[in-house]
Amino acid sequence: MNQQSIYIIIAFCLSAICGIITIPQIISFCNRKKLYDTPNARKIHKNSIPRLGGVCFLPSMLLAFLIGTAFYNNSFEGRQLQFSLWSVYFFISLLLIYATGIIDDLTGIGAKTKFSFQIIAGLLLPVAGLYINDLYGFCGIHEIPYWIGVPLTIFVIVFIVNAINLIDGIDGLSASVSFIALAGFLFCFMQAEIKAYSMLIASMMGVLVPFFYFNIWGNEKKKQKIFMGDSGSLTLGFILAFLYVKVTMNNPRVMPFSETSIILANSLLIVPALDVVRVSLVRFKHHQPMFKADKNHIHHKLMRAGLSQHQTLLTIIGLIFSFIILNLALQHLVSLTIMAVIDILVWLAFHAIINKMIIKQGKSVFANIS
Repeated sequence: MNQQSIYIIIAFCLSAICGIITIPQIISFCNRKKLYDTPNARKIHKNSIPRLGGVCFLPSMLLAFLIGTAFYNNSFEGRQLQFSLWSVYFFISLLLIYATGIIDDLTGIGAKTKFSFQIIAGLLLPVAGLYINDLYGFCGIHEIPYWIGVPLTIFVIVFIVNAINLIDGIDGLSASVSFIALAGFLFCFMQAEIKAYSMLIASMMGVLVPFFYFNIWGNEKKKQKIFMGDSGSLTLGFILAFLYVKVTMNNPRVMPFSETSIILANSLLIVPALDVVRVSLVRFKHHQPMFKADKNHIHHKLMRAGLSQHQTLLTIIGLIFSFIILNLALQHLVSLTIMAVIDILVWLAFHAIINKMIIKQGKSVFANIS
């Protein structure tokens, strides 16, 4: 292990410690102020649960990142970490998303308003020059112009943010999906020897560990359990969206091209992405509003098929790793277009199996669809 990797580990540990200290305080605050996520027909939990766990994500990440950066700069004179205009715009956008999530957790915000803030946050990145500019042969398309890349980038950012937000339906799921994705992006940036973003990712991963503990094993009846809320899921989604765009942008001066990184970036987020597409198509087919909440996401279907929350969580984690392994194995065998077709076929086969399991349980494949 080299010295630079040690500082990444330090950032991870500092963030985890921040989470260990702050999360119990947030739970106590929520209990005093009665800030709960209350159960309803769409939700899985049966008791009121504190919902502001995600409030500590951004502060813990930034504190750990700043301390880690300070130690790094003092240890490696002449090789200090540099921050680009992208980084400044990223943090401004991230603060906007974070604030939106907190307000939504405290008072509630309409879906269209949240979308508006997400679009504004997403727009700031192309303004700084960070946008998707190459599809690397997908559907025969390679380099794309700025006027196409900008709206595509905004769409991808908003899409990923909402994919992570919508998959936050059972204990540990959004945190697990995000942790796996962050670990994958950490590998990409460490391979490219981009230390600042490696340390930033490690800082975000660290706080997820104590949150995962309180979210999974916290005592629900004693109000010792906590949900991340929109302040957490939107923040995680935006960070992952930013990292995705940065990895997939073709800019050798900033990040050397790596086919493995491109494929890995697509694979890390494929499960929440395909789930959003499937649910949207179901709502469209049954003439349901696109923003109407329902119980047709992948975790809902697995539970209707007879799996427990923990079994559902492990199944989805296994599915994510299956896509990662499959796509990396196909890397030198097929094009990105064929790879995407194979992924979709695997996804459809997976849901066909789930549907049969649901029918055997005597339940409807689609919930809340009139």
